[in-house]
This record gives sequence, structure tokens and C-alpha cells, in this order.
Amino acid sequence: MTAHPRLADRLDGPLFFPVTAFAPDGAVDLEAFRGHVRDGIAAGAGAVFACCGTGEFHALTPDECAACVAVAVEEAAGRVPVIAGAGYGTALAVQFARLAHEAGADGLLAMPPYLVVAGQRGLLRHYRQLAAATPLPVIVYQRDTVVFEPATVVALAGTPGIIGLKDGLGDLDLLQRILGAVRTEAPGEDFLCFNGLPTAELTAPAYLGLGVRRYSSAVFAFAPEIALAFRRALLAGDQDTVGRLLDGFYRPLAELRSQGRGYAVSLVKAGVRLRGRDVGEVRPPLEAPDPVHIERLARLIGRGRDLAAAAPGA
Repeated sequence: MTAHPRLADRLDGPLFFPVTAFAPDGAVDLEAFRGHVRDGIAAGAGAVFACCGTGEFHALTPDECAACVAVAVEEAAGRVPVIAGAGYGTALAVQFARLAHEAGADGLLAMPPYLVVAGQRGLLRHYRQLAAATPLPVIVYQRDTVVFEPATVVALAGTPGIIGLKDGLGDLDLLQRILGAVRTEAPGEDFLCFNGLPTAELTAPAYLGLGVRRYSSAVFAFAPEIALAFRRALLAGDQDTVGRLLDGFYRPLAELRSQGRGYAVSLVKAGVRLRGRDVGEVRPPLEAPDPVHIERLARLIGRGRDLAAAAPGA
């Protein structure tokens, strides 16, 4: 079983994780979301991951997810794939998956099961049932309550419909063993791997050393010119530009992100608003960043844009 060719071959550009827009009354604002998705595609997104972590999947109902995915599919119009979040327990994950399929999604990002810390056999059963629920190819997300042993990933790689792993754990020793196990024990599988850590650019050089070139980019959602400049430099081996962007923008951004709980989402949403797209606030239990931190973010975006503009190929 090889990776779904229509999806795997297209996941080779900036991976865009849009925020979900909310109106002042807290309802999903589909038109604002549409505009945000349109902005990302116009900026050069390689794929749209709708209603995932940055999109506050945890705070959305199945119907809200389906509506957002349908809007993303309409805006993408086949130009880039749309991947939808699906998660919680197996029954709900299957419901999310089927609604995403009906809405026209090209694939699924399987979010970690809620609350429970399951064993390897239980996790394998969960993801196999999710993969069997629709024809959509599935990328499994390793983080928090989901930590795989290499043998489990080998089994996932041999499961029809499961095409890849997004790693949000950051244990490079474990990831190296996982990748090696898939290469040697499932050599016929074309299994994808993604760096899914928050501010993934910060660790992208290390992941690239393991052969993992794909990564999620939260920065692309609010400063695509910075994200694109970094990606060009990374893939071109331009260490000077990579270093300047890491030290001048990404490292300070990660330090700012650490100043508040939930900032991996709420700070990104603040960045989208700073760039002129009114996508509203985050839903509880998340909360808006401190105004002082938003001011720091604004200055940081300005510095990052200057660095990107000075980069070769800008």
C-alpha cells in the first residue's frame, strides 16, 4: 500500500493551518474564514489544514467543522488539497471524518484522542477504524496523549488509508527509530512524515537532518512572506539566512509564545488580526493574549518582514 498519490504528491509546499474565524457573538464567521483561507492560498499555500490545532478543533462542533471545511474546499477549488481535522474518541472521530468527506476534503489529520492515554494496541485499533470509515487518506498526529512505538508506526504504515505521521512530540531519538523501522520493516510503503511542533521552523533544520522536509507553519497564517523566505533558505541550504531568521524572528517568537498558556493558538490569531483580517477572538477555555504581548508580536512581525525582504530571492 503506497501513499495516496493525489494527496502525497501535492503536500510539498507551505502547509497552511488557518485559524477559525468567530463573530463577536462567538458564532463561526464563515465569510471571515473564507477570506483568511483565500489570503493563504493567494500567498502560496501548498495545502490547507482546516479545523486542526491552530483552527481550534477542540472548540468546534462537528457541524461547524463541516461548514468550515466546505468553505475551504470551495476556496481551494482544487488548486491545493484541503485536509480536515478529525478526533476525540473513535465514534466522534469517525463522525468528523464522514462529515469532512461529505464536505469535499482531500484528507484527514487525525487529532489525538481526548483525555485518555491509551496503549499501543488500542491506538492502532482506533486509527485503523478511523481510516476504514471513509476513502480519505489519513495523517496521524503524534503528540500529548499519543506516543507511538516504532512497531506501531510500522503497522500504521501498512494500514490501507494511513499515509503519514505528523510529529508534534519532538523526541528526535524516537523519531529516528520510527523512520528507520518504517524503512526497514515496511520498505514498500511510501509513508510521509511531518514536523508538527509549534513554531516548527525553529526545529526544521534538525528534522531536515533526519530527512523530514515537510512541516506545519503557524507563521504562514499571519506572515506568509516570513514563512516563505525561511522555507526557501532552508531548502536551498542557505544557512546564513536561516540563522538570521531563526535568531531575529523565530526564536523570539517562541519565547513570546511561552509567556502564556494557549499562545500557540491565540497568538497566531492575534497575528492574523494585526495583518488586517478580523477573525475574532479565541473561544474559551483559551483567552486572548495580554495587550503587551500583542504589541511585542507586532514589533516582531515588522522585524521578521524586514529580514525576509533582505533575504536572497525575496
